[in-house]
Amino acid sequence: MSKRSSIALAATAAAVALLLAACSSSSSSSSAVSAAPDKAKRICVILPDSASSPRYEQGDRPALEAAITAAGFTADIQNAQGDTAKFGTIADQQLAAGCGAMILDDLQGAGIQVTAKAKAQGIPVIAYDRAIAGADYYVSFDNVKVGGLEGQMIVDGLKAAGKDAKTAKVVYVGGDAADGNAKMFRDGAVAVMSAAGISPAGETPGVWDGAKATTYFEQVFTKLKGKIDAVWVANDTNAAGVITVLDHNGMKVPVSGQDASLAGLQNVLLGKQTGTVYKPFKLEADAASAIAIAILKGETPTVNSKLADGTPFMALTPISVSAATVKDVVSTGAAGVPTAAEICAGAVAAACTKYGVQ
Repeated sequence: MSKRSSIALAATAAAVALLLAACSSSSSSSSAVSAAPDKAKRICVILPDSASSPRYEQGDRPALEAAITAAGFTADIQNAQGDTAKFGTIADQQLAAGCGAMILDDLQGAGIQVTAKAKAQGIPVIAYDRAIAGADYYVSFDNVKVGGLEGQMIVDGLKAAGKDAKTAKVVYVGGDAADGNAKMFRDGAVAVMSAAGISPAGETPGVWDGAKATTYFEQVFTKLKGKIDAVWVANDTNAAGVITVLDHNGMKVPVSGQDASLAGLQNVLLGKQTGTVYKPFKLEADAASAIAIAILKGETPTVNSKLADGTPFMALTPISVSAATVKDVVSTGAAGVPTAAEICAGAVAAACTKYGVQ
C-alpha cells in the first residue's frame, strides 16, 4: 500500500479504536442518547439493497453481525432490496419485536419515517453510510472527500492523456438525488474538477442503477457524438455501465468510481477505469456498532465531527485506489474485498501479473 494510503487507513482505524475504547467519553457536539435499562439487547439493522453495490451483503452485513454479536448483543440485519415499502415493513416488524437501537442505511428517504417511528418509541437511531434527518448519530466515510478523490482521478487522467482540463469534454454521471450522499460525492468532485477548469459537457439523471446509468450515458454519448474526454462517475456499478458504452465504441477515457467492487477493481487493472475509492466497510460497521452498544450501556459515544445540522458524525477516511495499489486492497483480505482469484480471471490475468495482484 502506498504511504499515503497506509497513513489514511491507520488514521481511520485509530479513530474507530478510540470510539470502541472510549464509549463513555462525552462528545462536545452531542448530548447523551440513552436507552431504558429494560430495552431488549437487540440491535436492528436495515440495509438498502444489493444492486447499487455488492458491498452491503458481502461487506457490511458480515462485519455488522460480527461486531454486534462479539459484544454480546443480538443483531437483526435485513435488506430492503431496493424497495422503499419493504424498508418500512421490515422496520415495523423489527420495532414490534423490540429494538434497543436501530442502524439504518437509508433508501430514497424511507429512513426518515422509520427514524421518526423509532424515536417516538424512545429508540435511538444511527444513520449508517447515508445521512438521515432526525437521526441521533451518523456514521460514514467523509463523502465530500470521496467525491474529491474521484474528481482528482479525472484531473489526473486528463493530464496523463495530454488533455487540457479547461477545454476537455467531461460528462458527469452521479448517484440518486434522493440520497444525500450523492450530493456530497458530486460536491466534492466538482470542487476539485472546477478548480482545474473542468465544467460538465453533459450530465445524466442521477441513479444508483447500473442498467439505467448505462442507458442515460448512452443518450448523452449520442448527443455529444462520442466527443467525450472523461467521465466522472459516482460509483463502480454505474462506471461499469459507462465503460460498456465506451468499449462498444472502441474508446478508453478517464473514468472514476468508488466501492472497490470486483468489476471496479478489474476495470482499474485493465485501464478502463482510472481509479476507485476503497472504503473499509469493517471500520464503518465497527464504528456504528460501537455507538449503538455504547448507547445501550447508557454511555455517550465519542465522535470526531458533526453535520451542518449538528448531528454527531463519525467521519471515516476513504482511500483512492489506482492500478498500482489494487494489490494493497486485495492483501487486506477484508470482508467484501474481492480475492485475487476472483479478480484475476480471464482477460484480467495479465494485468494482475503486471501489477502484482496475487
